[in-house]
Amino acid sequence: MEEYPRYISISKGFKPFDPLELAKRTEEIVCHNSSRKYTAFYCTGVYRGISTAYTVGCPLRCVFCWVSFSRDFPKEYGEFYTPEKVFENLVSNARKSKVKSLRISGGEPTLCRAHLLKVLDLVTSVDFLFILESSGILLGHDPSYAKALKKYPNIYVRISLKAGTAEGFQRRTGAIGDYYKLPFQAIKNLKRAGVSFHVASMSDPRLMPVSERREMFKNLRDVDYWDYLEEETCDPYDTSIIRLEKAGFDIWK
Repeated sequence: MEEYPRYISISKGFKPFDPLELAKRTEEIVCHNSSRKYTAFYCTGVYRGISTAYTVGCPLRCVFCWVSFSRDFPKEYGEFYTPEKVFENLVSNARKSKVKSLRISGGEPTLCRAHLLKVLDLVTSVDFLFILESSGILLGHDPSYAKALKKYPNIYVRISLKAGTAEGFQRRTGAIGDYYKLPFQAIKNLKRAGVSFHVASMSDPRLMPVSERREMFKNLRDVDYWDYLEEETCDPYDTSIIRLEKAGFDIWK
């Protein structure tokens, strides 16, 4: 078996990977029955205040990622938590901090599907909004996943586009370029399922060329998305700086 992908490194070489295969390999590490690995539970100021469960594991290796090195070394980080304990921690922290939103972040929340859906089953019993942040890889691959989310009235999805072209996707996520289409397919699947969502994009011009940004907008039109686009900029988190440098990006000079 090939070495588990950690981060993109131009000095050591980096072979593009299949993100669906990496999702499976990562789930073997971070999922156990209905439990999943997490490293922390806390409240943060984004979304005007939100209670967050910081999870382990992702099927992409984005060069601009701010997440801790639990993304790259999932075996070495985190502890397993049941859906019930995750729900308890999320709600307890939310009530202490008087916030009205919950989320799972720090990795790809749609990994460990059974675990996530059980957490969402529990969230329906309380008056909180659950914000599901996702790269769209698994939601684009399997239309039934988006359909499964439809039954939760208090869920809102944020799809984060990493690129607008196959070349940009491979260069900045480490995944095989053709898979760049999956997040756009996720948008189609969510629309068809009637799930509330919006789209964000890491379209910082220091990372995404103008020509690629134009192609991204064309792809959004092709999937009939005309709503709000949240365009992100790359912030200098310690982990982001290290990953960008290893991948040969120097955007802060």
